[in-house]
Amino acid sequence: MWKKIAPLLVVLSIGLNVAFIGAWVVRVAQAKTATDGKQDAGIWCPLHRELGVTDKQWQQIEPQLEEFHRQSRTIRDDMNRLRSELIDLIATDKPDPQAIATKQEEIRDGQQRMQQLVIDRLLVEKAVLTPPQQQQLFRLIRERTQCPGNRLFGDFGNRASSPETQPQSSAEDG
Repeated sequence: MWKKIAPLLVVLSIGLNVAFIGAWVVRVAQAKTATDGKQDAGIWCPLHRELGVTDKQWQQIEPQLEEFHRQSRTIRDDMNRLRSELIDLIATDKPDPQAIATKQEEIRDGQQRMQQLVIDRLLVEKAVLTPPQQQQLFRLIRERTQCPGNRLFGDFGNRASSPETQPQSSAEDG
């Protein structure tokens, strides 16, 4: 019996591996096109395609989005450097509490800069989008920033399902 099943399992395993690798290749290709993808003269950002922005809106959004990406990369690189420096300070034989506190403050400043950059970006975006696009954007942000089951964030991820946090029905919902 095992001799009859073994070849089928091998074929099934190979088939699944090929499927997973194929899906991975497609995903990487899509991500590459989305990030460097000026080959596509249209809207290269998946979020903005999902929002259904017009070409006119995209002409306003794209340069600002590229600047946002540039600035956020700079801040992210600074934050990674600061985190590495903090780890080095903690890893020394005799950690200096004052140096650690100073590094923590630098990290908090970087987090504040990133948060302000994102807020500024959302305000600019909101000014270009139509009210239905704005609603969809903020709905997507809410959905994608929840962390269900993640104890590091307490009940934050589960708040959306609790009765107290359900949005009240309004004329805008219809």
